[in-house]
Amino acid sequence: MDVPIKKKKFSQSRLLVIGGGIAILALIAFVIMNTSGGSKLNVEKERISINTITNDVFQENIPVNGIVLPITTIYLDALEGGRVEEKFVEDGAMMKKGEPILRLSNTDLELSLVNQETSVYNLLTQMQISQNAARQNTINRQNQFTDVENSLIEAERVYALNKRLYDKGAIGRMDYESSKNNFEYQKQRMKLSEQVLSEDSISSKLEINQAKSSYARTQSALELMRKKVGDLVVRAPIDGQLTSLDAEIGQSITKGTRLGQVDVTSGYKVRVDIDEHYISRIYNGQTGTFSLNGKTYTLVIKKVFTQVTNGRFQVDMKFEGDVPEGIRRGQNLQIRVALSAEKQALLVPKGGFFQKTGGNWIFKVSEDGSTAYKVNIRLGSQNTEYYEVVEGLNVGDKVITSSYDSYGDTEELILK
Repeated sequence: MDVPIKKKKFSQSRLLVIGGGIAILALIAFVIMNTSGGSKLNVEKERISINTITNDVFQENIPVNGIVLPITTIYLDALEGGRVEEKFVEDGAMMKKGEPILRLSNTDLELSLVNQETSVYNLLTQMQISQNAARQNTINRQNQFTDVENSLIEAERVYALNKRLYDKGAIGRMDYESSKNNFEYQKQRMKLSEQVLSEDSISSKLEINQAKSSYARTQSALELMRKKVGDLVVRAPIDGQLTSLDAEIGQSITKGTRLGQVDVTSGYKVRVDIDEHYISRIYNGQTGTFSLNGKTYTLVIKKVFTQVTNGRFQVDMKFEGDVPEGIRRGQNLQIRVALSAEKQALLVPKGGFFQKTGGNWIFKVSEDGSTAYKVNIRLGSQNTEYYEVVEGLNVGDKVITSSYDSYGDTEELILK
């Protein structure tokens, strides 16, 4: 007996067609919802940060790191090379200006000093011999001048007497002419003696001046050599604390080697690193503040180093007013450097939203607090806590400032 077969209401092919149609309709609905700007996302209020737009005093500033340094640091460099023979103090000692720190030895330099001293003494002895000889020569010439002068006087007396006798006919012409010639001869000798004595005086003075000049130069060279030997003892250039002393007994030190430094402990400054982006906006006189132990302190920029290294440049800041008690060299400070004067502005607190939006838009919470939607905004300057709102928001508006990374392209948030 044949068994009748019941015909199925839906074949497998029909089911596939129906399923495909439903999938296409769902895709079309999803596309329509996204292109129409109506995408929504449920968000729990406990997981987001909501802040209110305020109108308050605003000052643009940047956060920087600073390190505390002594107000003045003098570096100790070896003025002369040598071997470390003796250390008078250790690293960290408090020094007075001129106190010895360490002593070097340099045999060549010390031998050069001995040779220089010998040269000076030899030159001085030679000068004394020359001066004695010049003095004796001058005495001899003066004696000769005296003899000539006496001969002239005698010749003039004889000539005058013979002239009177000749005029009276008491003597002959020969005697008269002889006395006259002798008188003229003695006058010429006198002129010559005067000239020789004058030139001798000038020559002696010139010789003495040259000798003195030579001695002065040699003496100056000796003093310089003594100073070089004296520099083998390294001394504190100022009152302060000796730090970073790098020298050991027996160590050979070359000329110009950095041995350490002396820090003036009467005050401090702060060396600050700043991004090169702000180099055109940093100048002397700008202020910065930092907090320490619950109190705020002020610093002022005193020197700007315009050299850029690894994208950063440095400034030196000094304390204005009180200096924190117990502050120490090498201590790090978190400083806010002001880039503008204070002004009234609309402010939005900083938050993770900026990384997603770039400050071009933000989620604004509705008045009933149930939703939040995108609004276009424009931000201006910033400091460590706030962005300045230029347009797009008003005082009292509530906005979401936490991160938007998980929201995708959602246009509206449902707050629960």
